[in-house]
Amino acid sequence: MRPIHPLHAVLLAATVPLFLGALLSDIAYGRSEQVQWNNFASWLIVGGMVFCGCALLWAFIGLLRRHGRTGQALLFLGLLFATFIIGFVDALVHAKDAWAIMPEGPILSFIVTVLAIAATWVGFSSLRAGGAE
Repeated sequence: MRPIHPLHAVLLAATVPLFLGALLSDIAYGRSEQVQWNNFASWLIVGGMVFCGCALLWAFIGLLRRHGRTGQALLFLGLLFATFIIGFVDALVHAKDAWAIMPEGPILSFIVTVLAIAATWVGFSSLRAGGAE
């Protein structure tokens, strides 16, 4: 296998703390009802979407360049795509009024966080992290 490019690794790994931060902000909003937590979550989701979109594009181009399409690479691409799509829906939910995001916002943020963790796990386990063969 080819080694994972350092920029791709950064793009992939950056999605997890951003989506996790959005989930924690949603939980904080649910407990305190301070609208600023919803604003934090919205911006963290946007950041996660930017990194996830770049990692998705990189993974798609990498899949097209490979001659042998492995099941793990397709799983990785599918997880990133699902993360992007559900993250987009989560961003749309968070664009509503702060009172209107409950309970869909935290549920979608939880699903996106789990998908981002799964995509990162599969991405780093299927791609060798450099070194000699």
